[in-house]
Amino acid sequence: MASAAQEELKTFAQACRRVGEAGLLRCSSGNMSWRVGEDLMVVSGTRTWLERVTADDAVLCRISDGEVLNDRRPSIESRFHAGILRARPDVNVVLHFQSPDATAVCCGEPEKTNFFVILEVPYYIGRPAVVEYLPAGSPELASAIVEAAGDHDMILLKNHGQVTVGTDFDDAIQKAVFFELACHVLLHGKDVRPLSDADVEPLLAAQRARNMAGELPRTPTV
Repeated sequence: MASAAQEELKTFAQACRRVGEAGLLRCSSGNMSWRVGEDLMVVSGTRTWLERVTADDAVLCRISDGEVLNDRRPSIESRFHAGILRARPDVNVVLHFQSPDATAVCCGEPEKTNFFVILEVPYYIGRPAVVEYLPAGSPELASAIVEAAGDHDMILLKNHGQVTVGTDFDDAIQKAVFFELACHVLLHGKDVRPLSDADVEPLLAAQRARNMAGELPRTPTV
């Protein structure tokens, strides 16, 4: 393999370990992909633990058809990774995570939950989409996730976990971390009150404008 591609696999492996260090998954539960060319992505391998991924565990695939280009087996969820990257040219990283508090919320009725308890959720993430439970790795799940990701940066999978997207690793990881924080507040806080609609709307407007422009998020002024 070309040295440039090998360096990209090393960069990807380092980012995967950051996801594990952030406490966003358990064992082999999560997976991540990264756009590395017009029609190329790197995705974590099947049954790999992200917190100890190495370059040898990373899989190089074509985005257009998902064909594997090295001698590794991709995650069973690689369908939706490729599908999101095809549908969202503004997205370069797709992260499937299962952090404890966010997953607990997804085992209830997340569609009835107001996650805007901290400003980072409307500003960085926007309104999350909800996908009903479908078998992991199935074409039906992949199709539902790709459709939901068309106009959402966070997709909640009932009784399964979460998928988020970003312009780069920092963007995707911080969205996952902030969403887990909001869910922790909701589950463990006392007398929790969401932000008012008047406070939320300008934050959502900034998130929508940034996505349309394909810009990296900057810390909001408060």
